[in-house]
Amino acid sequence: MESPPFRVAGSKTPPDETSFIIMEKIKEKPKKESSEEIGIRKSAKKDEFGLDTESMIKAGLHFGHRASRINPKMKPYILGVRNSINIIDPDETIEKMKEVLTFIREIIAAEKTLLIVGTKIQAKKLIKEVAIDCGLPYVNERWLGGTFTNFETMRKRIEYYKDLERKKEAGELEKYTKKERAKISEKLKKFIIKFGGVRDLSKLPDAIFVIDMKKDELAVKEARKKGVKVIGVADTNVDPTLADYFIPANDDSIPSIKYILDKVSEVIKKAKQETKSNKQEADI
Repeated sequence: MESPPFRVAGSKTPPDETSFIIMEKIKEKPKKESSEEIGIRKSAKKDEFGLDTESMIKAGLHFGHRASRINPKMKPYILGVRNSINIIDPDETIEKMKEVLTFIREIIAAEKTLLIVGTKIQAKKLIKEVAIDCGLPYVNERWLGGTFTNFETMRKRIEYYKDLERKKEAGELEKYTKKERAKISEKLKKFIIKFGGVRDLSKLPDAIFVIDMKKDELAVKEARKKGVKVIGVADTNVDPTLADYFIPANDDSIPSIKYILDKVSEVIKKAKQETKSNKQEADI
């Protein structure tokens, strides 16, 4: 009897058998470096960002979509196929994630703005938690067309609602009837859902980090059109060239998304702390 496909939904972790097979596949890959060089490279990599193959496999970053759904541009990042499921090469994931984390560190160190986007159900809660924890703007509900391409109009809408909030807090809405106040309160609730994560975004961000570039392709298109750098997770059904920097990885599994966001969060917090320390030293 054939074993079930490896793609795991939700929070389930991959079976031990799968992890063993992937590790064996990696060992079988032709080595272009000497053992000493590989050891030095892997050691440096783990020292800097704490990335390692086993943790990624445990989180399910290597699970792609069915082989029939592959985007041809993702083929260089595929280790093989197991039960019709594409398996992403963890070594490629590590190399690309290192590039992404390095770029994010540079953005934060330069005190530039990074907007994180994730509107799929699996990512919504995680995106909001990480954004608030790191002090970043975010979008975890539907991306509204024109958010970037018609930014000034969006800013005016946000300012209108923020003014309503101010009036409500100051008691200036008491002059309206109960029914009118109820309508205004309902408007404000919708405003928080739509614009809560970007309410303080006064200008276009310098870069966006997108969890699912297929689901949020409009955000990617608008960013590219306005010259905003795109960082994204590229599952096997995604065109990785849409992003300036990308991570070949599973964009559906909660553990996979959490692993990636945890690494991003660690880098951002460290970069912010270092920038703060440098400023304090300069003031002495």
